Amino acid sequence: MADEQYERGLKLRTEMFGKEAVDKRMNAFGDFGKPLQHIINAYSYGDVWSRDALPAATKSLVMVGMMAAAGHANELRVHLKGAVKNGCTPEQIQEVLLLLTLYCGIPASNEAHRIATEVLREEGKMK
Repeated sequence: MADEQYERGLKLRTEMFGKEAVDKRMNAFGDFGKPLQHIINAYSYGDVWSRDALPAATKSLVMVGMMAAAGHANELRVHLKGAVKNGCTPEQIQEVLLLLTLYCGIPASNEAHRIATEVLREEGKMK
């Protein structure tokens, strides 16, 4: 079962972020990071992300909000790219970041807007 979850998670993760990005993250910490990557593939993507109660785009918007609120810039960048891949529009991402402004503060929102602008430009979704 765990092997099936791992493979399902790796497939979904690769579809969302691209093979190159996933390979880079999976190899970032060498052998030391292999157990962490197993958990991410099997449980984050092979289990929770594979559930169907929420559409992938909704999950992506939730992740954008959480990563921005927590101040996790690198993970925010990753999940913004995933949000675009999952069909989220710049306007939807903007709405999440405006909610972030009200509930988490302007400094968090400023940084999230900066990162979102960079990612959306890189992805060809805004000028």
